[in-house]
Amino acid sequence: MWVYPEIDPIALQLGPLSIHWYGLMYVVSFAAVWALAHRRRAALGLTGEQIQDLIFYAALGVVLGGRFGYALFYHFDRVLAEPLWIFKVWEGGMSFHGGLLGVLLALLLFVRRYTLSAAQHSGLQHPFWRLSDFIAPLVPIGLGAGRIGNFIGGELWGRPTDLPWGMVFPHVDALARHPSQLYQATLEGLGLFVLLHWYQSHPRPAGAVSGVFLLGYASARFVAEFARQPDAHLGLLMMGLSMGQILTLPMFLVGAWLLQQAYRR
Repeated sequence: MWVYPEIDPIALQLGPLSIHWYGLMYVVSFAAVWALAHRRRAALGLTGEQIQDLIFYAALGVVLGGRFGYALFYHFDRVLAEPLWIFKVWEGGMSFHGGLLGVLLALLLFVRRYTLSAAQHSGLQHPFWRLSDFIAPLVPIGLGAGRIGNFIGGELWGRPTDLPWGMVFPHVDALARHPSQLYQATLEGLGLFVLLHWYQSHPRPAGAVSGVFLLGYASARFVAEFARQPDAHLGLLMMGLSMGQILTLPMFLVGAWLLQQAYRR
């Protein structure tokens, strides 16, 4: 049994400005995504300026979609009672599923604004799905960094366990719990990153990499949620599943459909 090391969630204090580890993980992940996207931009014929705009669009989609998704999926009753609460971002709360929808909308806007040079010069078909396939292998970087940020912040802890690597979170209770943040960082971050980069290393039909991403993330999140403590105000819902697991079910179905359609084309 391990004891959670009390880590100060504030990484740096600059006068009245507090820089939290969780926010720092966002900065690190966006920087890593930007660097890797620049290395791979020739695959779609994107310019350096277009990559910068793409990352900016995606970042807005993550932040806005993540916040709106958290409010609607996890605190819909509070939104109905206090609609302006959704804009109180300083109180925290982000949803991956909402962030995913935000990124998809951002990609649609990006494709409408730019005509990809690769599509112009080589007759590239399905530019939206090609762009989605380009972005998908980059997403696990942010997922892994975010879960490490959750661990450092001592939040989103796991369910009680008697396994030898169980961890006591003293700020929660005296029970040994799954370090579920590290499980998710490994499955949704490192594992999914390796899978997608192996899969996209060979030519694939448009939309296939995106389909594998949806299948891979949905599977990893569904399994990891069995070790994660459900949200206190929601608990377990239908069939004993958490909200996170329920939200992964349509992702899995869409991923399977997208992969099937990609290879049919």
